[in-house]
Amino acid sequence: MLNQYETVFIMTPVLSEEQMKETVKKFENYLLNKGAEIIHQENWGLRKLEYPIAKKTSGFYHLFEFKADGSIIKDFELQYRRDEKIMRYLTVTLDKHAIAYNEKRRNLRKEKEANKE
Repeated sequence: MLNQYETVFIMTPVLSEEQMKETVKKFENYLLNKGAEIIHQENWGLRKLEYPIAKKTSGFYHLFEFKADGSIIKDFELQYRRDEKIMRYLTVTLDKHAIAYNEKRRNLRKEKEANKE
């Protein structure tokens, strides 16, 4: 059975736009190659960190929401640890309430964007 997960990772702020996109694509491809279904992803951009990590005070944040078999999560997080561009990451399993909240949040965002046009 597939579980639904959400993972947020922080990339080092010294990356160029191109390097950042390549890193995101690398993790996206990893998930897809392992049979995961990416439901949603967001680039939160450069944000100030609450506390310094490796003497850096900001980082590029990115979020993936996906469905996958639980057996791939350990290997997926190993890929984060092996990549020197990743400063921190967190993967959580979503329960039915979190899934409903995320869907509602995405729908509100779509409505706001539609109203702008």
